[in-house]
Amino acid sequence: MKKIVMRKSDGEWQGGDLDPLLKKIYLGRGINSCDEIDYQLKNLFPFDQLKGIDDATELLWSVLQDQGQILIVGDFDVDGATSTVVALKALRAFGFENVDYLVPNRFEYGYGLSSDLVPVAARYNPDLIITVDNGISSIDGVETARKLGIKVLVTDHHLPGAELPNAGAIVNPNQKGDLFPSKNLAGVGVVFYLMLAFRKLLRDKGWFGENRLEPNLADFLDLVALGTIADIVTLDRNNRIFVKHGVERIRYGKCSAGIRALFHVTGRDISAISTGDLSYVLAPRLNAAGRLDDMSLGVECLLTDDYKKAIDMAQQLDILNDERKAIEHDMRIQAEKELNELQLDSDLPLGICLFDQNWHQGVVGILASRVKSKLNRPVVAFAKVDDNEIKGSARSIEGLHIKEVIEAVDAKHPELINKYGGHAMAAGIQLGIDKYEDFCKAFLDELDQHITEDHLYEKIWSDGELESEHFSLETANMLNNSGPWGCGFDEPVFSGRFSVLDQKLIGNKHLKLTLALPGHEQKIEAIMFFADTEKWPNYQCKSVSAAFKLDINKYRGRHNLQLVLAHLEPYL
Repeated sequence: MKKIVMRKSDGEWQGGDLDPLLKKIYLGRGINSCDEIDYQLKNLFPFDQLKGIDDATELLWSVLQDQGQILIVGDFDVDGATSTVVALKALRAFGFENVDYLVPNRFEYGYGLSSDLVPVAARYNPDLIITVDNGISSIDGVETARKLGIKVLVTDHHLPGAELPNAGAIVNPNQKGDLFPSKNLAGVGVVFYLMLAFRKLLRDKGWFGENRLEPNLADFLDLVALGTIADIVTLDRNNRIFVKHGVERIRYGKCSAGIRALFHVTGRDISAISTGDLSYVLAPRLNAAGRLDDMSLGVECLLTDDYKKAIDMAQQLDILNDERKAIEHDMRIQAEKELNELQLDSDLPLGICLFDQNWHQGVVGILASRVKSKLNRPVVAFAKVDDNEIKGSARSIEGLHIKEVIEAVDAKHPELINKYGGHAMAAGIQLGIDKYEDFCKAFLDELDQHITEDHLYEKIWSDGELESEHFSLETANMLNNSGPWGCGFDEPVFSGRFSVLDQKLIGNKHLKLTLALPGHEQKIEAIMFFADTEKWPNYQCKSVSAAFKLDINKYRGRHNLQLVLAHLEPYL
């Protein structure tokens, strides 16, 4: 069930001249002055309010003086890969001579610095392990490392549990007592802040000079932007500064060879990319490595300075992504069949649990996202780990903190879940295969305590109707350049009524329409991706209500206005 909800543009614009349409859009997002959209790097929050940042930099300094061995332990998603690469490149630029990395294979070791992974890490003979985008829940792994005489520095952004690892230092804006103003940093943002702080320490100690130049950390903002967008963290002002500068660097080609190569193999014009291209073009290809094979391929692609090697790896990632899409397609057909057999149309439960013995561990997260988007219910999709355990990926809906739900289930039924972790919109769970049915029941019972009827409607937030003069390339360009848009700072969506002049399916799944505003002759092209082909095309429908984004369709050097439809209903 979907409903269009109008944003309230409360308050008054307090300063700075701006287009009236933009003022309305910004006010609807809680911004009332140009100061709040001043994205200069100097406006980033300072690092000194991050709890543990001084301990972390002193730990790095002690290792640098002896040129000790550092091992970066990453994660197998884009945030983990970009975090790993930023840490590697920055530490090497600072003068560390012995820095390596390890990304756990998700099928052998699972997530984070597990106690099983530590013996593998120990083969690198590290003096210090730095976790990036993980570690806050690695209680046993950190303890195992300590017993082996290996120091651990944890950098993470995930929500901590009641117990913290006994690490040499922890940098995580979400740990208790942390005063850093933004709690929305991605893992790569935390790593970037650590490198800013360490550069300041090195500068104060006179480390840099004629023979050792001080690195410009802005060179890594392309990676920070990519990891931030890919991890779907809230784009508060601090994250928007990261993303704004990162995207601009990519547009000018001042980015890693791997990012340039990925855009090249997908045929994108790098000079015109947006945050959407990071989400829907780069992120899936990099994630495909971690989902199906080894995320080291993604790390190496982003790490190399050799463009030819980057092209080769980008092509491999593109092939892996095609394989991922084929696996996901088969899994989605199975899931839809299972849902149809449950006859859910008349009585849809508050949440959906799905499990199939043959599903791929690396793709259940995407499957959960697809089912969640279709049904607007929290979804947990499970895949088999071995004969004893299953692993699930949970995806939530607006207004429901999925980790808190799972935490409550675990508190009430401590025998059910072996391990879990995550944040508001996504979480991972591992449990015994014999506990699946009991977990499903406990999950639904707990949802009953959290979900109201209002949650069950998928809300499409609209910035209102557009005047006819705003259906133009000029307005579309203005909006595109007024972001960055993303999670928590949504791209403008408008709503209105249109006459339907023409409609047809493209590729048997996308609906292409020619529309017109009532009483106006201007023809407006529109497209709805992955339309409901049971409802559309509807040739009896001569008028529609739609929610849409203004977009620019670029084809063979020609630029035309195009509406990208988020919702479409016959107007009666």
